[in-house]
Amino acid sequence: MGRLIQKINRAARHFMGEESGVSAVEFALIAPAMVAMLLGSIEVSLLLTADRKVTQTTSAIADLVAQDDVITSDEMDDIFTAAAAILQPYSTTPLHMRITSVKMDASNNIAVVWSEGLGMAARAPGSSVTTPSGILQPNTSVIMAEVTYDYDSLIGSALNTHIELDDIFYLRPRRGEEVVGP
Repeated sequence: MGRLIQKINRAARHFMGEESGVSAVEFALIAPAMVAMLLGSIEVSLLLTADRKVTQTTSAIADLVAQDDVITSDEMDDIFTAAAAILQPYSTTPLHMRITSVKMDASNNIAVVWSEGLGMAARAPGSSVTTPSGILQPNTSVIMAEVTYDYDSLIGSALNTHIELDDIFYLRPRRGEEVVGP
């Protein structure tokens, strides 16, 4: 038994002085963490870009509708098509949009005048909707644009991540008191 312990000590002393594989061992320990940090930073960057594009899309559709005085169904289709182009190079399949004209009457009741949606149900005319305080005054209207986007992670197959990005914009009609809808 004593000889076995001596052999083990001799082998351990031999390896303790050896330094030729230290770099490889350190790299093997650090590489997985560095790759995870790289993939994580790429994923966060793509997510922030998608969120920025959702905001741009929401702003654009609200702005295009607010600039008109009478909007037709064909114009709404064109606006939704143009909005989908803003989202490129991301897939437009998980993109859902809705434009709603909201009006406050003289009694401070807020109701939907008209609504159009793509991938999202339109709001029923006359239904109530909640808006932030101060957006509407009696006898005024706003265009409310809503966009949601279901973002799936680049490395989602490994982590199964799903994030819903959404945004809402309110803009006042520019050519009159309200935009007449389809």
